Amino acid sequence: MGAIFEQLATTLTHLGEKQIITFHIGSFQMQFDKTAILMSWIVMGLLIVLALFLRRALRQDVEDKPNRVQAALDALIDLLQSQLTSNFSSERLGKDLFPFISTLFLFVLFSNWLGVIPGLSSPTQDLNVTMGLALLVFVTSQVLAMKAKGMKAYWKGYLEPVPFLLPLTIIGEISRPMSHAFRLFGNILAGTILTAVVMAKFAPIIVPSILHLVFGLFFGAIQAFVFAILAVAYINVAVED
Repeated sequence: MGAIFEQLATTLTHLGEKQIITFHIGSFQMQFDKTAILMSWIVMGLLIVLALFLRRALRQDVEDKPNRVQAALDALIDLLQSQLTSNFSSERLGKDLFPFISTLFLFVLFSNWLGVIPGLSSPTQDLNVTMGLALLVFVTSQVLAMKAKGMKAYWKGYLEPVPFLLPLTIIGEISRPMSHAFRLFGNILAGTILTAVVMAKFAPIIVPSILHLVFGLFFGAIQAFVFAILAVAYINVAVED
């Protein structure tokens, strides 16, 4: 039993380690997590390779008869469009933002799934990554709100229903990207810790690789879908209010 807890403590200790790179530009200092950046670039590389592969397969298609790749891709796009953008306030807004929402979903999905591969970790385990994605959604929602309402109506909305509630309105706006980021970060990190605990305690009984694979793929897909749906909800709220 002591060996199990020692292994668990070692696993959880290394789980929180970060490899920080520091850049100095005059008196200005910038710090980066090398692992999170590397894993994010791996995810982007995988998405680019997948896109190039699918584009090449579609080029081989006959005009009158779609091949299996195009049929499967069309079905996948229809599924994503119906699930991710059907909740937008207008059909046109859903079509315009489908590339953004679907790309966001795929990036988070592949990021969550990357942790399943031995030796790699999920970029979404890093709060900086999830906060960056959440801020991207927040900025997009605010820009769309300005375009939809006009600058005067947009800024006036912060003073409604009464001006003295402005601080609460600002706090509410700030809390959206924070909760958006912390939800994904917390769930992915908690899943990794839970898997590590179960693997350390029940390794002789349960096959660790199968547990890690099922947990990572299933819950990773759910968290990516939830993140994308919340992005749609936040954009809708910003545009409609």
